[in-house]
Amino acid sequence: MASVPYPFTAVVGMADMRLSLLLNAISPAIGGVLVRGEKGTAKSTIVRGLTALMPDVPVVTGCRFSCDPAAPDPACPDGPHESGGAEERPARMVELPVGASEDRLVGALDIERALSEGVKAFEPGLLADAHRGILYVDEVNLLHDHLVDLLLDAAAMGASYVEREGVSVRHAARFLLVGTMNPEEGELRPQLLDRFGLTVEVAASREPDQRVEVVRRRLAYDADPAGFGTRWAVEEGELRERIAAARALLPDVVLGDAVLRQIAAVCAAFEVDGMRADIVMARTACALAAWAGRTDVREEDVRQAALLALPHRRRRNPFDAPGLDEDKLDQTLEEFAADQDDDPEPDPDGGPDGPGGGQPPQDGDGGTDGPQGEDAQAPQEQPQEQPHDQPQLPEQPQAPEADPAPADPRARSEERGEDAPGEGGETAAVGAGEPFRTRRLDVPGLGEGADGRRSRARTAHGRTTGARRPQGTLTKLHLAATVQAAAPHQMARGRSGRGLVVRRDDLREAVREGREGNLVLFVVDASGSMAARKRMSAVKGAVLSLLLDAYQRRDKIGMITFRGSEAELALPPTSSVEAGAARLETLPTGGRTPLSAGLLKAHEVLRVERLRDASRRPLLVVVTDGRSTGGPEPLVRTSRAARLLGAEGVASVVVDCEAGPVRLGLAGELARDLQGTAVTLDELRADSVSALVRDVRGQGNHHTTRRAA
Repeated sequence: MASVPYPFTAVVGMADMRLSLLLNAISPAIGGVLVRGEKGTAKSTIVRGLTALMPDVPVVTGCRFSCDPAAPDPACPDGPHESGGAEERPARMVELPVGASEDRLVGALDIERALSEGVKAFEPGLLADAHRGILYVDEVNLLHDHLVDLLLDAAAMGASYVEREGVSVRHAARFLLVGTMNPEEGELRPQLLDRFGLTVEVAASREPDQRVEVVRRRLAYDADPAGFGTRWAVEEGELRERIAAARALLPDVVLGDAVLRQIAAVCAAFEVDGMRADIVMARTACALAAWAGRTDVREEDVRQAALLALPHRRRRNPFDAPGLDEDKLDQTLEEFAADQDDDPEPDPDGGPDGPGGGQPPQDGDGGTDGPQGEDAQAPQEQPQEQPHDQPQLPEQPQAPEADPAPADPRARSEERGEDAPGEGGETAAVGAGEPFRTRRLDVPGLGEGADGRRSRARTAHGRTTGARRPQGTLTKLHLAATVQAAAPHQMARGRSGRGLVVRRDDLREAVREGREGNLVLFVVDASGSMAARKRMSAVKGAVLSLLLDAYQRRDKIGMITFRGSEAELALPPTSSVEAGAARLETLPTGGRTPLSAGLLKAHEVLRVERLRDASRRPLLVVVTDGRSTGGPEPLVRTSRAARLLGAEGVASVVVDCEAGPVRLGLAGELARDLQGTAVTLDELRADSVSALVRDVRGQGNHHTTRRAA
């Protein structure tokens, strides 16, 4: 691995991302950047290159918490700093690994010394290292919930608190939060999403010349990192000076009342929650003006600030695509245009944006993206690629269409809920009905899977249920059990005075019980018997509701569909609930009902996933009316497949979609074979008065499945 970071100015394209990072370097109060995009788009490379452009940080000599000599933290664990010296060091970029422990993030307190000696022996964590620098989280959407909670607390208070059984340490923790993520791997919790000041979507250029230049520069860097960095030293220096100049100019930028009214009007027009969006937009607009070398904020600054600060705040659920209607934005800005009397005098330098044009560094515009020369001519930047379309949450369910002509036997059979004729017949996909809040379906017993919000499990967080000897580093002290273990040995240890003589063998850690995330595998019947439009719309609405529930409970999801003559793994197990919604939206229906094939496919998928992650317990959700057709003895083969899953202890729920005045009760028989339970679509609703708390009898990993109210 090269020791010299890839130069920020050598990056080709990615104008929005570079501008967002530069604005945060000018005004850290903006609150950081979230970079969303496909893999392999240099997200991490650009963030690491930003560090070299940050101004040096003055710190108190010897302080592990980077206190500012001009205003040292009075509560600093290394304080007081009344007569401490001062020095300057480069700004730090601290990377938070997705699998980091809580102690690694916030720091570790030596409980043994605290109890026996009364000494706060504290080892700083990553939050202390990142103070007054950059905290970078790659794949931030995969961060464990308990680490997300700690980040939210630190970002909100500007400080980190570490408490262990009454022993408390506090230190300042103000940092520029930069996160990158691939939306295909799952979305962020809304609380953390809102903490990022700006967000940008990135995608690889589809322009061949630009892609060629990217490859050429990367190969040159890999061959000689130091030499490549030297080639870009002048451009890096110029950009660093421009950032410093914009920082110095920022306090002089004037944000007039007319511009503030525009900002407020835009935020109100797009119905963003809370007031954080208004504040972030104001700070971003000021930074844009300073970047352009101006002391007045203009309408174009407000527009650019809205495009960066609002898209991720408009999401109402995980299936909404981030983005902003630019026509609506322009219309709102025009309606609330600043008064002419408030406008500043025209810029004597000409051009609407003053010195530098108010734009991020461009290839060939002064060397910020490449050395000049016949062998290094960079292509002109192309407009930013539009983000990939995200699945939209369907609006209201479509009304049933008029009956087709009587000569269409397939349509008549679909309305009656019968199988469509032929193995390959299908109907067009229908939209999902309005989603609703579902009752919680959980796996009973006590698991040990990843932190989540569905089933009971032994976790690092939650209520204390017991104590045990530490297994590794002690993180959660059980004080009563520790004192009880140490008390009988006090005379033998020669105790004198009031202190308790505690040794490592006496320490006990708390055993806690919380909730885990599960693998929720959907097996969805897409056969002709489900093809009536109103019926399939309601079924899709129910599955969409369960997908939303899985997102909120931090589950992995997978989806199997079956129709015609076979079953298909439509969505391999993933953390991206958006992908599940997209598959569901385009799901066609028709053909026969190979229910046994769907169950056998589920058995195979669960077997493979058990090898990959044995600690994550599965929950099988079969959405069907229970009918089975196709091949010899379809009901017998379906029963055998269901009993195979039941015998292996797979926890299961059958969502009974049977409709009409005559009900065969086949879904209930399927649930008995699975050793699970059957619930109707009405009983699935959390607000249904007819729904009862049921036990889901199965023995997944020697556990039964329970459906809790």
